[in-house]
Amino acid sequence: MAKVDEAMSKNFSNLMVSGALLSLVFFVVVQFIPLPTSEKSLEFQYEATAERLKPIEKLETASAAATESSAPAVAAAPLTGDAVYNQACVTCHGAGIAGAPKSGDPEQWNPRIAQGIDTLVNHAINGFQGKSGVMPAKGGFAHLSDDEVKAAVEYMVAQVTGGTTEAPASAAPATEEATPAAEPAAPAAAPATEEAAPAAATEPAAAPAETPAATANLEQGAATYNQACSVCHSAGIAGAPKSGDPEQWNPRIAKGMDTLINHALNGFQGESGVMPPKGGFAQLSDDEVKNAVAYMVSVVK
Repeated sequence: MAKVDEAMSKNFSNLMVSGALLSLVFFVVVQFIPLPTSEKSLEFQYEATAERLKPIEKLETASAAATESSAPAVAAAPLTGDAVYNQACVTCHGAGIAGAPKSGDPEQWNPRIAQGIDTLVNHAINGFQGKSGVMPAKGGFAHLSDDEVKAAVEYMVAQVTGGTTEAPASAAPATEEATPAAEPAAPAAAPATEEAAPAAATEPAAAPAETPAATANLEQGAATYNQACSVCHSAGIAGAPKSGDPEQWNPRIAKGMDTLINHALNGFQGESGVMPPKGGFAQLSDDEVKNAVAYMVSVVK
């Protein structure tokens, strides 16, 4: 009997061990068998992964988008009429120099306004040569848009008419529309030598051309001339001595480089013309103006 019990106990123990081993093997095998995965399940996993990455990516994208969207808005706004006037027109129209009708003066403006706003705007945009003055195209400020120039014209007309663009009924059209009604800029005064115009009237006799200072940067002077002086000096308009003309230049050169430079930097009113300070281009440095004077003296033949 004892032997039977011992055998049964042994068999039961073996059975338990075998069952445990089979369970372990089954568990291990199941881990290596891939379960079927639907496309929907995979898509969900991809979306979950993307969602985890989203915060950093979204922060950078939003920041970049904000920068891009804000940039164009700042550059888009055109200048107002008074802003254009103060930037480009006031040099001549503020004091009524170089043949420009003085801002707010009805006696000078009404005959011009009587010609019509379209005529004034056309002269201001495209330029106009009259008997007593010249209006360079856009006053020499080529970067201004047509609408900005028109706004400046309307602003100056409004200073006379009280807000309208029509002249009083009593105003007769000007026989000399020459001084354009709405010069949005100084009459192209060249920084270097417009002072010459006045000088010529009282000059004694022509003298040989003076050699520009050896230290002058003629290359920079040529660049400044093309930017600021050529509008008047290339054609000899508004009383400016024509570039390269010894008959007009030598009497002025005889005064000396210091005088020419002083007139170009600080302005000069003469009998036959006016030289605004730095030709109306206040952003030019003194050295740029000096080099422009030296360049124009150097091309006199």
